[in-house]
Amino acid sequence: MEKYGFDEKYCLEIFGKLIATDSTTGQYEEIEKVLCGILDDLGVKYIKTRKGGVIADLGGNGDALAITAHLDDIGLMVRHINADGTLNICPVGGLYPFYCVTENVRIHTRDGRVYTGTVCRVPNSVHVTEEELRSTLPDFRKNVCVVLDENVKNAGDVKALGIDTGDMIALEPRFRLENGYVKSRFIDDKACAAVLIAAIRGIVRGNIVPGRKIYAYFAFYEEIGHGTVWLPEDVKDFLAVDIAPTGPDQNSDERKVSIFAKDSRYPYHWAMTTELREAAIRSGTDFVMDIFTPHYGTDGDASVAAGYDIRHAAIGPGTANSHGYERTHVDGLKNTFTLLASYIEG
Repeated sequence: MEKYGFDEKYCLEIFGKLIATDSTTGQYEEIEKVLCGILDDLGVKYIKTRKGGVIADLGGNGDALAITAHLDDIGLMVRHINADGTLNICPVGGLYPFYCVTENVRIHTRDGRVYTGTVCRVPNSVHVTEEELRSTLPDFRKNVCVVLDENVKNAGDVKALGIDTGDMIALEPRFRLENGYVKSRFIDDKACAAVLIAAIRGIVRGNIVPGRKIYAYFAFYEEIGHGTVWLPEDVKDFLAVDIAPTGPDQNSDERKVSIFAKDSRYPYHWAMTTELREAAIRSGTDFVMDIFTPHYGTDGDASVAAGYDIRHAAIGPGTANSHGYERTHVDGLKNTFTLLASYIEG
């Protein structure tokens, strides 16, 4: 497994750089700058798509393989400014209120200002409103708001800060590394993007030799379903690198890479998935096969649904607590890297 030169330190440094940049779906400009800076440092050629996305051309000959990882995060948006100066909010992507209540956030205005706050229940103190808190589930439409870290008492005070409906709200990632376990929001999918960048570095350094033409596609709209609905015309195969959620009836393991057989939308391409199994066995990768239903899909599904005549497949590290405070292990990242490298070489 060491032949491809997985650099754990580099991978985690890249993950830390990506995770430190807020990128709620639709607000991609800053993460695009960070990504392009990394690719420039690696000396890699790339293009930017019109709506937001970066496609790096990694060279090679033969039928083109596009490998994708997405850099957009689930988050929140200001829906309305309440009369008491709190913010009524709505989710962007699959964020559930029970997974973000009490979380610290950053509010991004359209003129570039950033404010901090906290996602709170309404009412919010168990000492004086125990029954209300115990008897109701958190609901963005009814009893969850963002409280600003500002001296605001009414909607006018908030509007004077420049905050308005449609402003983006990003959750604090809280990235930590404990005994090999990576804990953070947005492991989905910035950890996988870091693995893909580590593979790009391996290609640049000659540790990974592509057996065909390779594109690395960093998408910014995966969490709402249209990250890769446009592809370069020569793409024949499409491989998504995304998290493999753990849970009851799942085979996925935080220390292994999963090869996806099916998700909630489609089965993945039989022959391409078989090739990935063979690449895992050939490279000694610790892998499992898994199926993800009823609420999971990847950007490969979006490309198939858009009508592209491609084979599509997906792999990724086992990850706990999906769309919450997620956790995986560096061994899962390493196994994902190794399978990716083995498949790239063919």
